[in-house]
Amino acid sequence: MLVKSWRFVTLILSALVTGMAFCHALELPAKMQYSASQYIGIQNSLYVAFGPPNIGALIEVAAPLAAIALAILIRKRRPAVQLTLIALALMLLAFPVIFLTFTEPVNRVIRSATPESIPANWEQLRNQWEYSHLARFFSHLAAFSTLVLSVLVETPTRNPGNQAERPYAALRE
Repeated sequence: MLVKSWRFVTLILSALVTGMAFCHALELPAKMQYSASQYIGIQNSLYVAFGPPNIGALIEVAAPLAAIALAILIRKRRPAVQLTLIALALMLLAFPVIFLTFTEPVNRVIRSATPESIPANWEQLRNQWEYSHLARFFSHLAAFSTLVLSVLVETPTRNPGNQAERPYAALRE
């Protein structure tokens, strides 16, 4: 039961972080059309809950930690552990690699900007921020998908006995 509970927690955290990244992906087309002052104003007001010390940052860190714990719990179950480790690598690609290399440097510049004090290279910064988040979304989506696959590879294709009498038997194992 511990493994199933931990898988559930890991999947939920991965889904949440993927959802946060998906928000950025959905916003990209509109934000690429904003004026400099609009862009700076929105960046400094809309994303307050995404970063430290708020819930977004906590989820971003908790998801790979949960995946590490899950990999330890299922370490003898191949191919599920291999898929879990691939998911972990994809999560770590999104955060810290892409985030700290491409996204956070822009955050630091934009946080100090105002609609009245716009960095001269704001378009380059915008592009870097937006496309790094798009890359993070695809990395998180691939991680979540791989975690789902890690569960599916261990799900029996059919249960012994009468299926109608045991529709949730796999969940109780």
